Amino acid sequence: MKVKLKRVAIYVEEMKRALDFYRVLGLSIPDGADEAHHVDVEQEGIVFAFDMVESVKRVFEGWEDPVGYRTELAFQFSSNEALDDVYRQLTTLGYDGFFEPRDTPWGERYAIIKDPDNNLISLVA
Repeated sequence: MKVKLKRVAIYVEEMKRALDFYRVLGLSIPDGADEAHHVDVEQEGIVFAFDMVESVKRVFEGWEDPVGYRTELAFQFSSNEALDDVYRQLTTLGYDGFFEPRDTPWGERYAIIKDPDNNLISLVA
């Protein structure tokens, strides 16, 4: 049996608010997507999807609001400077920095920021 990862999706409360954050990260998201209930964004062969929580609740019986941090989404930057610049842009726009940019013992520049739905988003270079 062969399996292929089809898509990574996150659930969002407000589509435009979420998409604005991911646009700053560098994802190419069309302006017309802001009012959609589901958005697929293909980035270098990976589909990253956004689904409105209200829509997901209609599909999943017994929906429970998530608690805690359950996964890591990591975005690779071309340089330490690019990572630092995006982190600075996002925190200046009011997004919560969770782990300020720093060099790690394993050789990466690494930071974590919270997206508008409190997902921890890793930035690496």
